[in-house]
Amino acid sequence: MQIRLATKNDIPSILEVVAPILRAGDTYAIDSNMSDDDVIAYWMAKDKVTLVAEEDGEIVGTYYIKQNQGGGGSHVCNCGYMTSPKASGRGFARQMCEDSLVRAKELGYRAMQFNFVIASNAAAVHLWPKLGFEIVGRLPGAFMHPTLGETDALVMYRKL
Repeated sequence: MQIRLATKNDIPSILEVVAPILRAGDTYAIDSNMSDDDVIAYWMAKDKVTLVAEEDGEIVGTYYIKQNQGGGGSHVCNCGYMTSPKASGRGFARQMCEDSLVRAKELGYRAMQFNFVIASNAAAVHLWPKLGFEIVGRLPGAFMHPTLGETDALVMYRKL
């Protein structure tokens, strides 16, 4: 697998990965009724560095890095990761996160924070601590899961 900066030519493949996940409404606190244009505008916004993970020339995942807060919090970044369902369970999320930790440090960040990890997202809740993230907060019932109802959201943090 190789990871590189996303280009405009990657938009159709990024959309294939990101849109179904956002529209499922069970792992991201984002409007699940966004148009394709809105999905791309969100995932590739100017405040983000968006990357893609490729295997044999096919995009199997994507992630972004962005500043989590401004001012005195600008040294902490935030990331979002998505893996194609057909590539799920093959270690791509781990590789993208490991890559993001290196790139974030290169970009001058000193820590990474995940603001809203849905507690029912078992893959994320299992993987992020293995990569050094600590659960530093729990927001009881903060996410309205489409099938589970009120679900906790976790705040995770790791120094770089």
